[in-house]
Amino acid sequence: MDVLITLLGKPGCHLCDDAREVIRRVAAELDVRWEERDITLSEEDTREYWEHIPVTLINGVQHDFWRVDEARLRKAVQQLR
Repeated sequence: MDVLITLLGKPGCHLCDDAREVIRRVAAELDVRWEERDITLSEEDTREYWEHIPVTLINGVQHDFWRVDEARLRKAVQQLR
């Protein structure tokens, strides 16, 4: 199964910077795609996620918010492969 990790965040968010590094590392290790989406570019995303960023989605389903647990993310991705 093709896996896509999505990071929802905004510019200037230090937790988003931390999450990006974890996601980048896990995605590279497991050879899966990842993308980043700026919630400030969408009113809907801003309303839905503002209080929870960074938010991590796996194949469009929310996996985590605030902090990304590397081991938990790795395990979730491996289960989908």
